Amino acid sequence: MEFIGVPSVALIRSLGPPLVVLAVGGVVLVRRRPARARLMWAALSVHLAAAALPFAWLLLQAGAGVGRQTVVGPAMILIQPAVDALAWMLALAAAVAAVPRRGASSRGRNAADPGARDDPARAR
Repeated sequence: MEFIGVPSVALIRSLGPPLVVLAVGGVVLVRRRPARARLMWAALSVHLAAAALPFAWLLLQAGAGVGRQTVVGPAMILIQPAVDALAWMLALAAAVAAVPRRGASSRGRNAADPGARDDPARAR
């Protein structure tokens, strides 16, 4: 990582916590299997990508030879927090999204009239 001017300890310090969150979240998602697991996997992945984005940006700058220009820095100041906010929005959507109920389509209703209520005689 010295190629882009970042010590390895800074890389570990920045990527370590999101990697731990991804590992622990992955274990929880595999064991629990919640209804919106795909949204949570997406949130965990986007969170890790947001943490790695500054380093990818530095690699891109070093590879393109524009690393000494100060114009490219403000773009990362705006993009990285936006990607992290997207990860939080995905996690929030997974937490509050309505869970579809199993078997609630037409069970207990009259097949001829889908809007009919259950028979009160059968409810007793």
